[in-house]
Amino acid sequence: METLVGTLSKAGSIHKVVGGYVGLPPMNEPGTEAAIGDSLHNPEGSVMCAGFFELTASEPLVYTYTYDEMKVVIAGEFILTDEATGEVTHAKERDVLFFPKGTTVRFETPEYGLGFFAGDRSFAP
Repeated sequence: METLVGTLSKAGSIHKVVGGYVGLPPMNEPGTEAAIGDSLHNPEGSVMCAGFFELTASEPLVYTYTYDEMKVVIAGEFILTDEATGEVTHAKERDVLFFPKGTTVRFETPEYGLGFFAGDRSFAP
């Protein structure tokens, strides 16, 4: 199981994470300055995971989704290319994105991008 980022507290059934975007683990992709970390994964047996993805201007990150995911751009900008079609979209702060399972995306940024994601993936054995 992966390490969670941030500090978790609960108020009854409500889960709250503070600082989930601080100290994100690097993705260790050569030439790419990308980091990602879960703030929550499968809380209370849910199939959902959520956390933050950060990219700094560097070589593109190419990623194939093995699960459905939604992402909201929190800061900066992402330039996204659907590798199957070559179509490009620019996502800026407050834009919402959906990546269906099986999609391969090239992530780039002119300077910096921070996104919050929620994905349908499980760490269950």
